[in-house]
Amino acid sequence: MKTDNTNINFQLATDFINYTSQSIFLTGKAGTGKTTFLRYIRENSIKNQAVVAPTGVAAINAGGVTIHSFFQLPFNPFIPEGSANLFNNVHALDKHSLLGRIRITGERRKIFQQLELLIIDEISMVRADVLDAIDTILKHFRNRYNEPFGGVQLLLIGDMFQLPPVAKDEEWSILGQYYKSPYFFSSRVLQNNEPVCIE
Repeated sequence: MKTDNTNINFQLATDFINYTSQSIFLTGKAGTGKTTFLRYIRENSIKNQAVVAPTGVAAINAGGVTIHSFFQLPFNPFIPEGSANLFNNVHALDKHSLLGRIRITGERRKIFQQLELLIIDEISMVRADVLDAIDTILKHFRNRYNEPFGGVQLLLIGDMFQLPPVAKDEEWSILGQYYKSPYFFSSRVLQNNEPVCIE
């Protein structure tokens, strides 16, 4: 793939990916090169990586899989603290019930343990609780509980002016007790570990 070596932001983002463990939020309007950057990193980064997206169509476009299939996430809301119960006929999951429902094969466990870079495309569609659930899963299966995402670097790609996350009223009645908004940047893990933003 040929790239424009004069694009300072492209080079800056590439250097952050290759030479640091700092998570990055890469954003820009449609047509500004976000997908080109994703493909470049997939082809040129030496880090063990996985590409995920919130929907099947987005995952196909990114050359990856859905978040829910990669992490075996149920579609229930995830609450980041306390014990989950039945809220208004909606089953919410806490850390223990989430980890208790996941059946990870030895091969998937190895993938989690060797993962260095997690690329999430169309991040504008990812709910805050989903990102906290990913953080919980990676910490657990990597046995690195004191590092965000178990020490995995994140590349979050998306345009906040595109599709928002889906939070049904009955789900938000639960999640609203824990999050300021349904958007990914309201997740507990990112509130405490803000990514570098590159436009």
